[in-house]
Amino acid sequence: MHKLLSQDSGKEMVLLGNEAIARGALEAGVSFATCYPGTPSSEIPEQFFAISRETDLYFEYSTNEKVALEVGAAAAISGLRTMVTMKHVGLNVAADPLMTLAYVGVKGGMVIINADDPSLFSSQNEQDNRYYARLSTLPMLEPTSTQEMKDMTVAAIAISEELELPVIIRTTTRLNHIRGHVTLGELRPVKAKDTFQKNPFHFVCVPAVSRNLHKLLLEKYDRALEESENSQYNQIIGDGKWGIVANGVSFNYVSDAVSDLGISDKVSTLRVGFSWPIPKGLCARFLRHVDKVLVVEELEPVNENDLKAIAQENGITIPIKGKGVGGLSRLFEYDPGMVRKAIAEYFGIDYQAPEGLDLSDLPELPGRPPNLCAGCPHRATFYAVKEAYGADAINPTDIGCYTLGLLPPISMADMVICMGSSVSSSCGFSRATDQAVVSFIGDSTFFHSGITGLINAVHNNHKFTLVILDNGTTAMTGHQPHPGVDTGPMGVELTQISLEELVRGCGVKDVHVVSPFKLKKTIESVRAAKEFDGVSVIISKEFCPLFARATGQQKKVRPFHIDQNRCKNHRVCINKLACPAMYLEGERVEINRDLCIGCTVCAQVCPENAILPLKE
Repeated sequence: MHKLLSQDSGKEMVLLGNEAIARGALEAGVSFATCYPGTPSSEIPEQFFAISRETDLYFEYSTNEKVALEVGAAAAISGLRTMVTMKHVGLNVAADPLMTLAYVGVKGGMVIINADDPSLFSSQNEQDNRYYARLSTLPMLEPTSTQEMKDMTVAAIAISEELELPVIIRTTTRLNHIRGHVTLGELRPVKAKDTFQKNPFHFVCVPAVSRNLHKLLLEKYDRALEESENSQYNQIIGDGKWGIVANGVSFNYVSDAVSDLGISDKVSTLRVGFSWPIPKGLCARFLRHVDKVLVVEELEPVNENDLKAIAQENGITIPIKGKGVGGLSRLFEYDPGMVRKAIAEYFGIDYQAPEGLDLSDLPELPGRPPNLCAGCPHRATFYAVKEAYGADAINPTDIGCYTLGLLPPISMADMVICMGSSVSSSCGFSRATDQAVVSFIGDSTFFHSGITGLINAVHNNHKFTLVILDNGTTAMTGHQPHPGVDTGPMGVELTQISLEELVRGCGVKDVHVVSPFKLKKTIESVRAAKEFDGVSVIISKEFCPLFARATGQQKKVRPFHIDQNRCKNHRVCINKLACPAMYLEGERVEINRDLCIGCTVCAQVCPENAILPLKE
């Protein structure tokens, strides 16, 4: 039995923040869950994927976040309790249905988990999605601990059903990936089916309908504001005249700093957990009580600006600052030391930061940039394409492991914006320049948002080569399935979509399916695609070795070694492939047999045939 299915109400369990959210969904009676995986939210759907095989919970990895929200919306409108999970940039993809779903509302509770990523640990930007609550007029909750991640999920479902609105729970990487003690509540029975009640003049958003729905949404907003004013997650702590306002993980840093600095008797802290609608009445009472305010919030000055507006509306004239105090900026995530220093500086506290350890006698640590894994098939594909196209072609790339093709010596990534942009930007490059264009996209990303760009390319007669890197899984976020995956080895029978048939269905005439570890044939196919006058597609098929190992599909191979009697030390293997299984021992290249998976690519590029499989 999955550990999150424990019936022991009151039991304490150490959970990852994302696991706590999944448990909260079960305690709230969520029976329908959808997602597109995206770090730092990926562990939530992983729990649902496993749990759905033991219970009546319906779960799917949808093709993208827009689809996930639309599928979930239909279930919630039909009366089922629903959860949709995604990372912050995923909400950009889902923004179109989100805005109008706010008008339509829901019948069963719906929670949208949105995971922001301050410091860009695994993202192309660090946008602050608190703005989406304001843009959509939807309620937003922000937890501060693993316990609250569970409890707020339960509360959010109840709020959603009361207001008949989706509710957004905003987390950040630091919360998603912390572990903490969680006291379990009771599991609620699941309602797996309900009945959709037709009401086209509410659910069909033509202008005449939406005008009425917008008015209804604003009335729901007023009710949400009352909920926020009375929420247990919005509270004033302490009775001092120094005011501090905090949300999310920053609240924990503030609490520790106030204790560490010994100023608990001087401080009042306004903790904002039900953050939208912001509780204006509570905020005004807080502002009237204190002499000055420091707002501690990662990323944008959202609460800071709101508080300044509330102060102006109520004729309150006190200093309110946040960004620019100490190290508090719009960049990156905060840490306890930074917050402690900012509080001391703002309130004039005599404070000396603890001295760091003296590490001057230690050598500098070597850099460890991210790298494609040993035996990654993408490395072979990149090598083959560079051999055929040279280094001067424009290489739009996309979101996935293969974005690491940016790094030398591969150096085959010239532009990336968002999921699917490699295909669409290739259209622009092919028209705006006379340079050759060969772009890269992963299999999961192609299903997510590459198909429409490819259809556009064919329809408008563009000329470039698109390489679809098909490693049989959604590798970057943890090996989740997508429509092109054979899910049989994962214990789930879902219909597999053929990439080749799909690409041909998009109108592409020149399609090549290659096995990248067969370098000579792959290079020949790339050269043929290069000569085609139009859009050509290369589908490079080879399992991610980590996924193959995890699912028992790994081929039995022997690791390789270098015959130093043959090796002339040209270092073509390192200079063109840079496989992490290779290293320099003095001035000679060696292979770490514990890392080598025997993919044979280095052996194929060695001019002396000095790389051979181990005999033992």
